Amino acid sequence: MAIFKIKGGKQLKGEITPQGAKNEVLQILCAVLLTEEKVHVTNIPDIKDVNRLIEILVDLGVKVQKNGKGDYTFQANQLKLDYLKSNEFRKDGAALRGSIMLMGPLLARFGEAYMPKPGGDKIGRRRLDTHFQGFFELGAKYRFNTEESFYGVEVDPKVGLRGSYILLEEASVTGTANLIMAAVLSKGTTTIYNAACEPYIQQLCKMLNRMGAQISGIGSNLLTIEGVEKLSGTEHKVLPDMIEIGSWIGLAAMTQSEITIKNVSWENLGIIPNVFRKLGIKLEKKDDDIFIPRQEKYKIERFIDGSILTISDAPWPGFTPDLLSIILVVATQAKGSVLIHQKMFESRLFFVDKLIDMGAQIILCDPHRATVIGLDQEIPLKAADLTSPDIRAGIALLIAALSAKGTSTIHNIEQIDRGYEDIDTRLRALGADITRI
Repeated sequence: MAIFKIKGGKQLKGEITPQGAKNEVLQILCAVLLTEEKVHVTNIPDIKDVNRLIEILVDLGVKVQKNGKGDYTFQANQLKLDYLKSNEFRKDGAALRGSIMLMGPLLARFGEAYMPKPGGDKIGRRRLDTHFQGFFELGAKYRFNTEESFYGVEVDPKVGLRGSYILLEEASVTGTANLIMAAVLSKGTTTIYNAACEPYIQQLCKMLNRMGAQISGIGSNLLTIEGVEKLSGTEHKVLPDMIEIGSWIGLAAMTQSEITIKNVSWENLGIIPNVFRKLGIKLEKKDDDIFIPRQEKYKIERFIDGSILTISDAPWPGFTPDLLSIILVVATQAKGSVLIHQKMFESRLFFVDKLIDMGAQIILCDPHRATVIGLDQEIPLKAADLTSPDIRAGIALLIAALSAKGTSTIHNIEQIDRGYEDIDTRLRALGADITRI
């Protein structure tokens, strides 16, 4: 297994362009199964999770043509559905949580879908009930093979999927995407209330409409879908990754660096820039770029009544949970204190013990809350031997190591590679001293 060796404490400088959005492209790749025609997708990031899903599509029989960097054409006109019940799929699908979104389009087009128990980050319980309850509302039946550990859904071919009113128990992004893809080929009208409305869901809906779907309410939590008989091919460009953009903002602040983030799609960043501003980080909008000037220090704001700032996650347009790890590590070198409240996943804050070993002043109140007392850049973090537990904690630890004086090592960097394309090469272009061993 590879490790990163990092000599920290260096100021960085330069421009960096964010990769395509991981969370969007996983949905888009599953959606190519909804049509026999060609779907051309650009700005696909070259990261492990995405490449693994492309490999699954190839094994399923999808014709995949790579036209250039991040540029692919997909055609799902001759699928091998037996693969879905194979040991190979049980292994491949279980290694990637996003592969559960294959179920919606397969159920819609072929009347059945199977899924091994999915993997992904170890960040706490992540229920699948939202997906299956929605499928049941559309008329699917549940099948579970206890011997082979497959989740399955199927529909009576004489009846097919039928539109329904679906009230989601949680605004699950992957659950919403799965149900949208199932509903677009259902008979009648489907209404999804409490739907996730992230830019990535909006992108999926816009792509499906270009393919011939009839989805209204895009951008809200109430979607109305008029089922159609078939969909055609289309072209689609993936948005820049907002999580990576937030990571680079945090990196600039922690390393006291001047960095320009190119082509960020400001209109799709929501409150992300303002949350970083609450930590005292200066950032400027220059056309569609973010410019972060060099800052020796940054001060955490307080609420108007003088109470300690709390930053918490929430469904869009609230603050994304994927950036709370970055906010937490950035706060360790700010002036002031902040309460980080991770509401959605109960194991995501457990990486803070590694930051405490580096000298950070953090009180882990419970699995969901941590109080950070900023060191105001007066006491730099110490280099350490670290291990990445998941994608987002991994990038937070990498930022901490880049700010810490001395040589740090990060093990299990395959977790970081799952979500960040060629990150060591891109950091070296900014002046970072990082080596992959």
